[in-house]
Amino acid sequence: MSGVKDYTNHQVEENREKIEYHVSQILKLIGEDPEREGLVETPERVTRMYEEIFAGYSVDPREVLGVTFDENHEELVIVKDIVYYSQCEHHMAPFFGKVHIGYVPSGKIVGLSKLARLVEAVTRRLQVQERITSQIADILNETVEPHGVMVVVEGEHLCMCARGVKKPGSKTVTSAVRGSFRSNAAQRAEFLSLVKD
Repeated sequence: MSGVKDYTNHQVEENREKIEYHVSQILKLIGEDPEREGLVETPERVTRMYEEIFAGYSVDPREVLGVTFDENHEELVIVKDIVYYSQCEHHMAPFFGKVHIGYVPSGKIVGLSKLARLVEAVTRRLQVQERITSQIADILNETVEPHGVMVVVEGEHLCMCARGVKKPGSKTVTSAVRGSFRSNAAQRAEFLSLVKD
């Protein structure tokens, strides 16, 4: 996955100053006074928030999975209800929800917390839900080489709930299947039954 940034301390500070300046300009352009009491520190706050919500650009998601462990387990492993927050690349509006990941090991397993870290590395970027779903499945499939992988992502998108068609409460569900999950309907059904609320 491309897009991993490795900035020096000087570049980080320079980027912060530029973002603060541009946020201040946006405030002016929408008709606000960036010097009024409630907004004086807003450019700095927005910059700190961006560093957090876009932290995925400084991480290689493949490296997040880290060390795998040899284990003679070839049954379904599921980590469900991994909460994520991301930003839509079309409107830079938040979307959020849950990720459910299942895989059938082929002699190697990965630490369970690493799957949550993978979700963080992929979602903390400008994204679309469909890409998140495929990237998680592909990275796990390539790194751990399991018999099969299935990923389901649920998302609520503010660009759809708070603007445009304004349909709050609507959810988008995407899935990706790799390996044995493609050909084995019973395996897919088992996964889906176990991740249901």
